[in-house]
Amino acid sequence: MALLQANKDLISTGMKEFNVLLNQQVFTDPPITEEAMVTVLDDWVNFYVNYYRQHVVGEEQERDRAVQELRQQLRTLCAPFLDKYKAFLKSL
Repeated sequence: MALLQANKDLISTGMKEFNVLLNQQVFTDPPITEEAMVTVLDDWVNFYVNYYRQHVVGEEQERDRAVQELRQQLRTLCAPFLDKYKAFLKSL
């Protein structure tokens, strides 16, 4: 079953906004641990998913699938950010 266009648009918007959040991050001294950054990223993903969950449309299955897709896409965006953070930690 394909996602409804409105949900696709919502996921796209959420990804763009989440990417802006990630790109605004400045790594400072003293840094937090890698494990703490993973926790922060998980919290951010949950925050975005909970916000956008209120705006998805369709029947329950369609809404659940859209929320799952959003969560997956946001986690995908976290991977390169976390790699960049690990490189930052190694450079210290």
